[in-house]
Amino acid sequence: MDYNPSVSPAAQLGAKLPLPLKRLADLAYNYWWSWASDRIAIFQNIHPEEWQRCNHNPVALLEAVSFDRLTQVAEDPQYLKRLNATVTQFDRYMAEQNTWANRVAPRISIEHPVSYFCAEFGIHESLPIYSGGLGILAGDHLKSASDLGVPLVGVGLMYRQGYFRQRLSRSGWQEDYYVDNQFDRLPLELIRDPQGEPITFDLQVRQRTVHVQIWKAMIGRVKLFLLDTDRADNDPIDRWLTGHLYGGNQETRIAQEIVLGIGGVRALEALEIAPSVYHLNEGHAAFCLLEVARQDMQKTGKSFYDVEAGVRDRSIFTTHTPVPAGHDVFSADLMDSFFASYWPQLKLDREQFLALGARRLGDPWEPFGMTPLALRMTRAANGVSELHGQVSRKMWTVLYPRSTEDQVPIGHITNGVHARTWTAPLMADLFAQYFGEDWSRHVVDPQMWAKVEDIPAAELWERHLILKERLVAHTRLRVRNSRQNRGEDHWQIQAVDNLLDPRALIIGFARRFSPYKRGDLILRDFDRALRLLGDSDRPVQIVFSGKAHPADEEGKRIIQRVMEWCRHPSIQNRVAFVEDYDIFTAQKLVQGVDVWLNNPRRPLEASGTSGQKVCFNGGINCSVLDGWWCEGYQADANGQGINGWAIGEDAHTSDQELQDRIDSESLYRLLETEIIPLYYDQDAEGIPQNWVRMMKASIRTNAPLFNTDRMVADYVAKMYAPGVESIDPIFASVPL
Repeated sequence: MDYNPSVSPAAQLGAKLPLPLKRLADLAYNYWWSWASDRIAIFQNIHPEEWQRCNHNPVALLEAVSFDRLTQVAEDPQYLKRLNATVTQFDRYMAEQNTWANRVAPRISIEHPVSYFCAEFGIHESLPIYSGGLGILAGDHLKSASDLGVPLVGVGLMYRQGYFRQRLSRSGWQEDYYVDNQFDRLPLELIRDPQGEPITFDLQVRQRTVHVQIWKAMIGRVKLFLLDTDRADNDPIDRWLTGHLYGGNQETRIAQEIVLGIGGVRALEALEIAPSVYHLNEGHAAFCLLEVARQDMQKTGKSFYDVEAGVRDRSIFTTHTPVPAGHDVFSADLMDSFFASYWPQLKLDREQFLALGARRLGDPWEPFGMTPLALRMTRAANGVSELHGQVSRKMWTVLYPRSTEDQVPIGHITNGVHARTWTAPLMADLFAQYFGEDWSRHVVDPQMWAKVEDIPAAELWERHLILKERLVAHTRLRVRNSRQNRGEDHWQIQAVDNLLDPRALIIGFARRFSPYKRGDLILRDFDRALRLLGDSDRPVQIVFSGKAHPADEEGKRIIQRVMEWCRHPSIQNRVAFVEDYDIFTAQKLVQGVDVWLNNPRRPLEASGTSGQKVCFNGGINCSVLDGWWCEGYQADANGQGINGWAIGEDAHTSDQELQDRIDSESLYRLLETEIIPLYYDQDAEGIPQNWVRMMKASIRTNAPLFNTDRMVADYVAKMYAPGVESIDPIFASVPL
């Protein structure tokens, strides 16, 4: 798209559209549309096939569709009514002044917003700059901040190729490949000065000067700034600094984290944004604290130690990793190579500088850790579930030698999910009927969710079956495409027509295939699993999806074992693996499964959010008591699950082989004695009444707690503006 500095990309796109459709361009350039009530139809109905081809990217769609087709849409009165209603809703949303945050925490202002730093953001499948849970959480955080009116800007990296794409060979082995993002065809705007030149800033990466430009994505009322080094005036090596998410070696990682942290602060300075709070979502951005200190020193003439308290007062840190090995650390030699010219700007010597990231002071071999740096230079830190807070305090007691474990200053704010993104429109429509049209503005209100008991079982079950059929159709399509791309035999491709039965029990397992997540635990006892999956009267079906990190050979082997199961002649119609997991597939899974399976080794799941998404759609969790499920799971006096099932209960041992045996036995027992009988206990109309009761309990008990409206409000009250009123009564009585 040619750029006119006096006209925004949205306006340029709008100028190409028929007059009645011009406002589509405004919607296309703001991801608000992706959680609006009419999100399915507003772009898809223009050209369904092109919508699929462009990966649900509205800008690419409007650029690709012929003008003739657009004029056909422009004369459809029903479409124009929907478009005008959506535009009216959008304009009202963007102009709203009386937001929750403005009423509760007016000290956070547009002039001095919260700056939220993260290495990845999962906003929508059309913006592939995310890999998994951390990015999805960050994207949901921005969406709820927008809905609540919290003045916040996001800071991340604009990856040329993002995270790797996944395909599986005929042997089931994961193959990694990359696809270039076409920045000018995405809902992004390159930030330019009045003369039309990109606004840039410079960084020193080793001995080279790197020029960085800034892209902007609109997430409702929130601006997300993405930093990009892919410029012709950079060295070819430096152009690839923002090439891949979590790719490359340690040198690439530290360079990326310099761009994110130090570069992020300089980007905000170039944009004349002066944050009131720097929020580091994981340690990748911790170098930003050093740059804030450097700029304060430059402005005041004070020493590093004189400005350190002021930096700390404006900074907070969220840790997501429950094991020391998962935290970024860099050798002293690598720090010398990248920071030898930087620490003199802080007026520190080498030992003083390296001590900022040391886990144990005085050890000359101690690497530089991003988490120790973040903990030392922020005023508040939190884990992402109650259990993770406990684990983090124990893990980092070494940094607080004068404190007991309970006194380590790391709290917790349990993660949530953005309800309006992850609730299926079909289910949202049902909630609107029984809770009120504005149900999504009250998602933290338990009294509203108690009304789920008023929904007739037949209505809830009917909608759930429709969503199951959609999941089955999506799975068949993706599996068929994969088999065709692998060049499999015709009969194997045709067999996809019989893959999965929407009336039978469907279990979902989708996440990163790291060994600790035990993706093949349900297949551990071959014969027992075969009996469950192959039962002709009460069949069990499983849909798998997820990627293993390119360097994780054991994770790839787990996927390969799962693929072997998918080909077993006795159960080949009962087990499916959907390649190249993304947000779109995730939505179909969490909205369509009966049971969501999660079986990590404890306590390695910091929080997890996929199971929370399931709850908003009536799915039921079967999970190890780790992460958020420790807080979500409820049982009666006899130990029977009320809103789901707990694998392994509280049994825990350091012997991994024994733990795997205990947990797999527990999972099989739950399936054989509770889950399968409950599902197939159906009345004359085919409705499993007791199962539906548990579906309602899953919704009622989990939805008001595990959402990002509650989570962001907790950050406002506890971290961004501590001292504001208790949020619960406000949420219960005032629409968000």
